[in-house]
Amino acid sequence: MVLGHDLTKIVPGQYKGRAFKRGHIISSDDLPEMLNIGKEHVFIMEVNAGELHEDEAAVRLASALCGSNLSFVEPSEGKVNIYAAVDGLFKVKKETVYAVNYLGEVSVATIHGNTPVRKGEKVAGARVIPLVIDKAKIIAAENIAAAAAPSLQVVPYMHHRVGIITTGNEVFHRRIEDRFGPVVLQKLGGFPSCIMKHVIVQDDKEAICRNILDLYRLGAQMIFITGGMSVDPDDRTPAAIRSTGAEIITYGTPVLPGSMLMLAYLGDVPVIGLPGCVMFNKITVFDLILPRLFTAEKLARHHFTEMAVGGLCNNCDPCRYPHCSFGKN
Repeated sequence: MVLGHDLTKIVPGQYKGRAFKRGHIISSDDLPEMLNIGKEHVFIMEVNAGELHEDEAAVRLASALCGSNLSFVEPSEGKVNIYAAVDGLFKVKKETVYAVNYLGEVSVATIHGNTPVRKGEKVAGARVIPLVIDKAKIIAAENIAAAAAPSLQVVPYMHHRVGIITTGNEVFHRRIEDRFGPVVLQKLGGFPSCIMKHVIVQDDKEAICRNILDLYRLGAQMIFITGGMSVDPDDRTPAAIRSTGAEIITYGTPVLPGSMLMLAYLGDVPVIGLPGCVMFNKITVFDLILPRLFTAEKLARHHFTEMAVGGLCNNCDPCRYPHCSFGKN
C-alpha cells in the first residue's frame, strides 16, 4: 500500500527529518524502521473531493505568498521552505501573514522584515496542520495573498556611485589619522558600490556644503559625511547639510547607538550625516538603513519612528546581527 504522508525520524541532537516519503510503497522490510521511530500503525488515506493533501496545500500556500526573488523546493514532512534567490533585503507584509494564519489550520512563519539576506538563506516556511485540508481554506489564503501581493519578497541591492566626505580639523590638518573613513568603506564593501570620490575637509559649513554639492553634480547616488554631528558649536555638518537645500528627513533617531544620525535628500540622492558612534560601535543605526538605501528605498520620517521598538542594541558578545532583536519590531 502507498504511504499517505511523510514519516519523521528524530534522533535527539543528531537528526530530524523524513524517514519515509509520502507515496512510498510500504514493504515488510520497512516495518522494523517504522517501529523504531514509534509508528505501530500506518495510515493509508484517500483525499476526497473538495480536500487537498498537506503537500499540495503547502505548495499552493507558498506559491501564493512568494513574490520576486524567492524560491522553494518540494515539500518535506508537509512543509515548504522558502529561500532567498538573490542577495538583498527581505520584505514581508505582516498584516497579510497574520490574516493567512488567522484562517486556522495553516502555518506561515517568516524571519523579520528588512533583514539583509544572502542567496540561499531560508526566509520563511509554509505548511498546513492536518493531513488534509478543506480546499476552500487554501483558496481563501490565496485570495488574501493576491490582494496584497507581493506578501514576501527579496529586494535586490542596486549598484550605487558613492561619495564620502570626512570632516574634522584634526584630520584635515593631519594631526590624527582618519579612522572614520575606513569604517564606512568597510561597511560599503558588502554592497555593490564604487567610491567615486573621498575628500577630507575642515570643520567649515561652507566647505562641507560646497563638497556635498560638488559630489551631487558629479553624479553621486549616495553621499556620506562622517563626523561633526553632535551639538557642539564646532560641529558644523548638520548646518552644512541644511544649507545645500536638501530636504531634511530626520536629525536624530530613536535608535541606540545612532541617535545623532541625519538623513536628507538632494532630489533622489540620500545625504547621510554619520555620528561618531558609527566609528566606535560595531553595529548602529547605519547598519539598519544602509541595506534599505541600497535597494533604492526612499526613507521617510515614519520609517525611523518605527525603529524605536527594537532600536536598542545590547552590544552582545559575540555579536549576532542581523540575527538578533536589533532593528526588529
